[in-house]
Amino acid sequence: MRLKGKTALVTGGADGFGRAIAQRFSSEGARIMIADINHSGSIKVSADLPVKSSTVVCDVSKGHQVQEAVALTEKELGEINIVVNNAGWSYRNQPLLDIDEATLRRVYEINVFSIYHMVQAVVPLWRERGSGGVMINVSSTAGQRPRPGLTWYNSTKGAVSLLTKSLAVELASDRIRVCAIAPVLGTTGLLETFIGKPDTLENRKQFLDTIPLGRLCDPMDVANAALYLASDEASFITGVVLDVDGGRSV
Repeated sequence: MRLKGKTALVTGGADGFGRAIAQRFSSEGARIMIADINHSGSIKVSADLPVKSSTVVCDVSKGHQVQEAVALTEKELGEINIVVNNAGWSYRNQPLLDIDEATLRRVYEINVFSIYHMVQAVVPLWRERGSGGVMINVSSTAGQRPRPGLTWYNSTKGAVSLLTKSLAVELASDRIRVCAIAPVLGTTGLLETFIGKPDTLENRKQFLDTIPLGRLCDPMDVANAALYLASDEASFITGVVLDVDGGRSV
């Protein structure tokens, strides 16, 4: 029960990494708010969690919806101790000149501006209380070891990683820890989007060959890393971008 008595807000918690994080945190005693545009998926995840949880429809690219999600979390589950900025989006792997401006803006709104909105919503609460908090951002190895075909997406994850470090430095005096997790290609709903081809063993092979441990990232790999960073065991850790990549970034 490493998170017993704590409340966590997890964006993009209806599927993939977010769902695994919600499940893992709940198994360790945390109350969970699942914020996702996929409300039916959020409800299904919430129904199976062992500790009190709730759901809220939230487009993380919209500041007012993030503010509302934070307010509802505090109303229904108590003061927020942990925020996981997991919600993310990408376009299908393709040449960089084929990406139009609308797509570029959308990927930045969801992957980067979402963190801005969350900081604006939750940091004033943490500062007012003086009790601190933990923010975990889900970045990617794409931000440090980019692959071709995802140039603009890669740049958003580079921004997430640098934002994490800068936030950690600026908020340390407020007892707010900020860390990130950088997974390699994972077994989530975005897998075919990232590889730009059908998910077959043959098409996976070119990616698996670049991962020393020889497999893709499982959502629970990310959830276990998030659990450690969110727990009191990591109370002296901030500003790190933890690679969960099977050695891809070595």
